[in-house]
Amino acid sequence: MPAFDGKVVLITGGATGIGLATALAFGRRGARLVIAGRRHSEGEKALATLAGIGVSARFIGTDVTRPDDLDILHRTILETYGRLDVAFNNAGYQEPRAPLAEQDPALYDRVFDTNVRSVYLSLQHQVRIMAGQGGGAIVVNASVSGMRNPNPGLALYSASKAAVLSLTRSAAMEYAQEGVRINAVAPGRVVTDMMLSSKIMDMGAVAAGLPLRRMGRPEEVAEAVVWLASDAASFVVGHVLCTDGGFMTL
Repeated sequence: MPAFDGKVVLITGGATGIGLATALAFGRRGARLVIAGRRHSEGEKALATLAGIGVSARFIGTDVTRPDDLDILHRTILETYGRLDVAFNNAGYQEPRAPLAEQDPALYDRVFDTNVRSVYLSLQHQVRIMAGQGGGAIVVNASVSGMRNPNPGLALYSASKAAVLSLTRSAAMEYAQEGVRINAVAPGRVVTDMMLSSKIMDMGAVAAGLPLRRMGRPEEVAEAVVWLASDAASFVVGHVLCTDGGFMTL
């Protein structure tokens, strides 16, 4: 198991789903955790869950679509810990399923502000901090939808994740020589609240269509994130690790 003893780890959207599973995975390995999210009630529940396994963490209320919030988040981390070793840019939003012509244009801003603009702004903060301290690791949560659109009715989400992948690769190329390793995970059919809200009616049929014949669990994505952020992946840069049960092989 990769160790993160004393390392400062930031997880946006860290109070639920894949974010919380990742916080638990890093916490078990000795990390000093900062989880960020919009809902303080969820943040408090996440802190209690972490405390239940003996992990202390800090929750910072953050709306990733607000540049001022992201500035405060990263400034607070520096003021409190003096460094940032790992960042998992996980916060995301998926629009209600509908054909493109029926989508409310206002959703475009919400999807792209949450999924793309927030990653762009977060990366700006993170690469400056990490390059200044001599290195660090960043993982971005993308999606197989950005590589191959498996979800009719989610055009905006798929397009935003394609943009995230391109942004991740560009940043990885630019900052590798500064000691900052940037990679992405691309989950597939993973059971989270966001996936359930997309109104997939027949989970059995979806699972049967995957090579593993089952849905994924947030904990399985979390382990991929931990590996990418660890020294075990020290020669991995600009990579997209698909945690998708084999979907991309179909």
